[in-house]
Amino acid sequence: MKYPLILMTLIGINQISQAQEDKFQWLEEVASEKSLQFVHAQNKATLEKLSQEKDYQSIYDKSLEISNSSNKIVYPGIRGKYVYNFWKDKDHERGILRRCLLTDYTNGKTNWETLLDIDELSKKDNIKWVYKGSSGLRPSYNRLLIQLSNGGSDAVFIKEFDVEKKQFLENGFQIDEAKGSAGYIDENTLIVSTDFGEGTMTTSGYPNQVKIWKRGTSLKDAQLIYEGQQTDVGTWGGTMEDGMKTYVSISRASSFFTTQKLIWIDNKIVTLDIPEDCTINGLLNDELVIQLKSDWTIDSKTYKNGVLLSLNFTQLLNGKKTIQVIVQPDEFSSISEVSATKNKLLVNMLSNVTSQLYIYSFTNGKWTNQQVKAPDFGTISLISTDEFSDQYFFQYENFITPTTLYAADAEKNTFEANKSLPSYFDANKYEVKQFKAKSKDGTLVPYFMIAAKNVKNDGTNPTLIVAYGGYEVSYQPFYMSTYGNAWLDKGGVFVLANIRGGGEFGPKWHQDGMKEKRQNVFDDLYAVSEDLIAQKVTSPKHLGIMGGSNGGLLVGVAFTQRPDLYNAVVCQVPLLDMQRFNKLLAGASWMGEYGNPDIPEEWEYIQKYSPYQNLKEGMNYPEVFFTTSTRDDRVHPGHARKMVAKMNDMGYKTYYYENMEGGHAGSSTNEQSAKASAMMFSYLLMKLR
Repeated sequence: MKYPLILMTLIGINQISQAQEDKFQWLEEVASEKSLQFVHAQNKATLEKLSQEKDYQSIYDKSLEISNSSNKIVYPGIRGKYVYNFWKDKDHERGILRRCLLTDYTNGKTNWETLLDIDELSKKDNIKWVYKGSSGLRPSYNRLLIQLSNGGSDAVFIKEFDVEKKQFLENGFQIDEAKGSAGYIDENTLIVSTDFGEGTMTTSGYPNQVKIWKRGTSLKDAQLIYEGQQTDVGTWGGTMEDGMKTYVSISRASSFFTTQKLIWIDNKIVTLDIPEDCTINGLLNDELVIQLKSDWTIDSKTYKNGVLLSLNFTQLLNGKKTIQVIVQPDEFSSISEVSATKNKLLVNMLSNVTSQLYIYSFTNGKWTNQQVKAPDFGTISLISTDEFSDQYFFQYENFITPTTLYAADAEKNTFEANKSLPSYFDANKYEVKQFKAKSKDGTLVPYFMIAAKNVKNDGTNPTLIVAYGGYEVSYQPFYMSTYGNAWLDKGGVFVLANIRGGGEFGPKWHQDGMKEKRQNVFDDLYAVSEDLIAQKVTSPKHLGIMGGSNGGLLVGVAFTQRPDLYNAVVCQVPLLDMQRFNKLLAGASWMGEYGNPDIPEEWEYIQKYSPYQNLKEGMNYPEVFFTTSTRDDRVHPGHARKMVAKMNDMGYKTYYYENMEGGHAGSSTNEQSAKASAMMFSYLLMKLR
């Protein structure tokens, strides 16, 4: 009977042995001289090669022109009587935070008032600041908590800003660099989650304490109101607003997908008796809106996963439940966004991966809805809502229709176009089709294909598949501004694959790609690839794949499991060493998605696909293009570095470029983004044409 225990011990010893044999682990030292020498040499070789490709300069110029264009949509964030906007162009490389009156904005009179110039601040401080957002003091918004990142990392400095004086407060609230957060409870009180010192951060690198900080006192003397565990993903404080009421909320995430929700009220903690894997979508008219990720049985009644519910909040705080169903998606739909105005609830649905927007009203204890008659067969995104009125903004786009921003009124259910992008390519030459491929287990996997109307199915079309397949993230149609010029106009076919692991069809679609079911995600990608080949749209010689972050893992697995299918792979800010992912930066927080490689039973299924461990000599791998960022403090750049070093050591040719700033987003400026696009498309055209 001791045999299983002995076997598990041997597996554990074998894991340790494998980790010790990693001769490229030194590349995990992000800023060591030896690591950066490796990076600079790789960058130089890749840029020298790709910048000489015939299309490089034209793609760079067009991409930069689009990014710097004054015809871009100026996205509004409603705050009181103003809209706020963060803007980058050729004159503002790092961007400016500005505002104008909401009434002026909706009437086309954009008299912008610059509040903060990040370029000027960067020069003054001699730091490459990246603006990461801000939170404001309701309802006046005369004070902001500005988040600034050094080089684009997730860790931020938080500084209090006086909007009227357009300057940081000399003795205002200020929090040192950390992966933390802060928000106003009132003018003189913050709720703070940050690095308070030794023992106050989790193994994932996030806060595990929440404190109340009063103006005029030291942060170290702030009042501790809640503490999670260091093995949690993290614990954060925040606020929930319902009209002029403000509730102090706490979220303790024990894993990436399970969060205990608590309210700090009357100097005590109240735990909300709702499922830990549900998401809170808002608070409206004393109704707490949540979405279930698994079935929930209350008083012999079962509410199914994916459903949107509301609970009377006052009763919930007192341990009682009155539950109303808002909407239950069917097997072909899911809820992509939920947001509240003053009196209405906006629910953005996905049906067969295209958007439908609804306005819900809560009257006489029941929810009723009206559909917003926005354009069909594309993607609707909620841009901003106003908590003090029923005004809101949304946008519509599809692959070949330029993005249009609409100003809308939820009370009247009306909307009108506010601003549209220009056409960056001739859409009349192209058409969008949706197909379904049958995966290995028989599941039908949808994908969009965008190609020239006169495309010939002769197996020679350069074809790029983009996919993600994780974390319940849905990949939806988007306007192909840069892709249109750099890919479609050069004879390329573009494919967006809605594989399992995403959220396109609700929680189950995601759960069918998690942990031990992750091979489904990869099989779905192969099914789409083989369907395109069977239709003679393309062939392996002309087929490429691209993915970033979790999508980088996807394409890393794909070229190691099925090198016969692809001739080009763009692997961006990837996870690749799945034996050590939970030891690097925020990696421990993702074990809810992938499993724990330190548990033998879970490593058993992870090791079957982990790209770094599954590299073999003598294979016909494509020449992969890896990209990452030195300042990425979410997915460690060591993943991509080590993969390249190991492949090169085995004799495989690769391309590698590591931006020295930019964080997980990859780029901090429009110039860096244009350079990344030029390299990427030059590589794809070189390999697939």
